Amino acid sequence: MEFEIIRVADRPEIKEQAAQWFHQKWEIPLEAYLESMEDCLTKKSIVPQWYIAFENERIIGGLGVIENDFHDRKDLAPNVCAVYTEEDKRGNGIAGALLNYVCTDMKKKGIDTLYLITDHTSFYERYGWEFLCMVQEDGEAGTTRMYIHRPY
Repeated sequence: MEFEIIRVADRPEIKEQAAQWFHQKWEIPLEAYLESMEDCLTKKSIVPQWYIAFENERIIGGLGVIENDFHDRKDLAPNVCAVYTEEDKRGNGIAGALLNYVCTDMKKKGIDTLYLITDHTSFYERYGWEFLCMVQEDGEAGTTRMYIHRPY
């Protein structure tokens, strides 16, 4: 299976398409994605960043890097967020490729430690992530798992 990973910062013309796709997957307001991607395009700071996996012209996966993914540990930043692969494309290494790409890209930008929150218990370990601690999600009663990806 062939696909290409694109940084939104390198292809500003995909901003609306990418924001709409993330909005449909995560039900976060479209305006929040558009604003974050616009911040990415201005390149005033390293974070936020957004990454899309394309197969031909179809978005088949994506993720972002933001300061905080709606949890109480503001000191654990930046966070990989919105990791998603289309259901019909799962099991093809897309999420792993995106995770590896983002870690390499952020390291080139001077950020070598990343965090993410998830309910998954074994997926991210395959790609070098380690369980760090439980964190309180904003506006939620329960906690969720925080993972860390450190430099090798």
